[in-house]
Amino acid sequence: MSVSAGIVGLPNVGKSTLFNALTRAEAQSANYPFCTIDPNVGIVPVPDARLKKIEQYVPAQKIIPAAVEILDIAGLVRGASQGEGLGNKFLANIREVDAILHVVRCFEDENITHVEGGVDPVRDVEIIETELILADMQTVERRLDKARRAAKAGDKTEVARVAVLEKVLAELNEGKSARAIKLTDDERQLTRDSHMLTDKPVLYVANVADDDLEGQSPYVAKLRELADSQGSDVVVVCGEIEAELVELDEEEQLEMLQGLGIDEPALNVLIRATYALLGLQAFFTAGEQEIRAWTIPVGATAPQAAGVIHSDFEKRFIRAEVYTVQDLETYKDEAGIRAAGKLRLEGKEYVVADGDILHIRHNA
Repeated sequence: MSVSAGIVGLPNVGKSTLFNALTRAEAQSANYPFCTIDPNVGIVPVPDARLKKIEQYVPAQKIIPAAVEILDIAGLVRGASQGEGLGNKFLANIREVDAILHVVRCFEDENITHVEGGVDPVRDVEIIETELILADMQTVERRLDKARRAAKAGDKTEVARVAVLEKVLAELNEGKSARAIKLTDDERQLTRDSHMLTDKPVLYVANVADDDLEGQSPYVAKLRELADSQGSDVVVVCGEIEAELVELDEEEQLEMLQGLGIDEPALNVLIRATYALLGLQAFFTAGEQEIRAWTIPVGATAPQAAGVIHSDFEKRFIRAEVYTVQDLETYKDEAGIRAAGKLRLEGKEYVVADGDILHIRHNA
């Protein structure tokens, strides 16, 4: 399944630097607004140490990790919902992604201008959130007009939709994001075709200075407090350090990480956090040709997992042979797992666990 996240934020907060590091691409990164007008798009692998563990016991020609599509969306400014700063185009780009990575500047640098005149993470978040809420209000008003016309003709579903959208519009008008509005599952379903921007899950990315890699500054503390109030998470990243790390080979990278006193690049943490934000997990297939990680929603059944490999496999699913990375480490290969009676046969009701290794059996 395809997964996408959009990097958003005010101009000059480090979005393109982060994108370049994530994708090793060459999106223009300049010290002025709107240097990224069309979103740059990159496919970023999801770091997963289990792939290399599997390879130790199942030699394969290639390893294919799961991936997230990342879009670098140009900086939003005040008035974006009214078209300021090419706002309409940027908002349309955000509408296409599954999740929002909101980059927030949490460092001082007199050489990098701030469009609002100074560093203030909470203010910056509120500017972006306000523009997205205003855009959602316009969207909901248009959908509400359409629903009211259909409701007058006696459509019961549209009558219910009108009631829900009126409630949503009132709360948006109070400054609430769509994801913060309390709705039943049935009510939320009636809002789906409005595709509200503030209904998308958000992960805050605190872009810090190279002397604050653990995010101990007052700026990060304020951002964390805001995120906690929304039920969101914060990942701390130093864009400049991450940009340096991706230019190094594995040995040099390890040496730099040790010198910085950190275990892994912050980008690895960010990508895994994005994956988790969307309620996703991975299962694996392993054979001589390839070892591959596949993306599925948490709670997916074995036939649904089979359908991610090929749509026909879901329709023709018979059973799945299942084992784990831990089984491989204990019994060394699939034959050993089978001999030990640890290879499980699971049917159509089986809910796939994160990290399962599957062999799908299906009708021809």
